Amino acid sequence: MGNTDDARTTGVVLAAGAGTRLGKGPKALLPYRGRPLVESVAAALLNGGCREVVVVLGAGAPDVQAAAELDRWRAVVNQDWQSGMGSSLLLANATADPADHLMVALVDQPGLAPGTVERLLAAHRPGRITAAAYDDGAAAHGEDGGRLRRGHPLVIDATLRQAVAGTVTGDAGARAFLRDHPELVDEVDCSDLSSGLDVDTPDQLYLLG
Repeated sequence: MGNTDDARTTGVVLAAGAGTRLGKGPKALLPYRGRPLVESVAAALLNGGCREVVVVLGAGAPDVQAAAELDRWRAVVNQDWQSGMGSSLLLANATADPADHLMVALVDQPGLAPGTVERLLAAHRPGRITAAAYDDGAAAHGEDGGRLRRGHPLVIDATLRQAVAGTVTGDAGARAFLRDHPELVDEVDCSDLSSGLDVDTPDQLYLLG
């Protein structure tokens, strides 16, 4: 069923982490196609149909603001970024227009394309969570294929934003709400558009091309 909702969507890029496991400074500044990665992720959200994009910075925020072109987005700084991703999601929720849905993306997902954003927005139904899902790669390892793993971006319906925010703690983001309310979650297969993988460790730097 397609989207028949008139509400608009604000894109959110969670970009406050220090990238400690990766060891290369804030992930927002990872080089991707000649520019800081944060620009690519934010552009995918805007070009895919979000009406505006909120970029939540934290670790190394002055460096990110100096190196990246953020004029097209609403950049906010999470002073409490060390408490985990949850505080960044709460700040984004408080910053975005309360009438909008939220599409939440992670800054370390270089494969995010406007087509993924378009697909999720088209599939979203009122009162629900719409999440991108990707092939788990089992078939490539000789296992039974066809399984999907839920990932990002995900669309939080405007009517659910406060309920989700009430469950956010530490580094879990919306995980607790998704776990407790699986009946409200629609997964949309985006495997043909990207792997959906994040750059978390040095052995995943190949994702940056």
